[in-house]
Amino acid sequence: MDTNNLLVCYPGQRLSLCDKVYNSGQGTYERQGYIYSNLAGLVDVVEKDGIKIIEVHSPGVQTIVPAQGDIVTAQVSIITQQFCKCYIKCIGDKVLSRHFRAILRREDIRATEKDKIDIYRSFRPGDIILARVLPITEAHTYQLSTAENELGVVIAHSEHGHPMVPISWTEMQCTKTYAKEPRKVAKVIPESVHEDFIVRLAGNVSEN
Repeated sequence: MDTNNLLVCYPGQRLSLCDKVYNSGQGTYERQGYIYSNLAGLVDVVEKDGIKIIEVHSPGVQTIVPAQGDIVTAQVSIITQQFCKCYIKCIGDKVLSRHFRAILRREDIRATEKDKIDIYRSFRPGDIILARVLPITEAHTYQLSTAENELGVVIAHSEHGHPMVPISWTEMQCTKTYAKEPRKVAKVIPESVHEDFIVRLAGNVSEN
């Protein structure tokens, strides 16, 4: 990347129209037909297959950000009747040096019977989940979905703080007390999830 002729931008700055010529890339997001910067840095335009992709890079700073369609690993922090607040900690097999805030809405937990979904029977604070990033609708907050069978809880601890194991796609069981708790369990842990990262997260959750 040649930095001599690049534009310096700040977070939230509008950079370009988002159309058939210009698309949002790394370090940017699309909202209402425009491309905005997601961080402070240098604007770069990368041409690929006739499309000009707008990117923003911060020298010496982590620039990888979640993009629409990415599978991410996140930790649930707060739950309400309508949504879960999460922190994205990993994108694919890339462990992030800083975390991104995200929301998982009630209607995006499962693909069917959305009106019957009880968030408390799907997730609990501290759970580690796999989720897919939805199109961005507001700055600095990502929206997630676990509506696919392969997405959902991959690591959880019981109310007593012990690790849990899945016994069905809707329940996990404490390894110490054998108590069962409801969860929206991920059916498969993709190879793209960084195993060391999962182990570290499991250790962090057990310590909290």
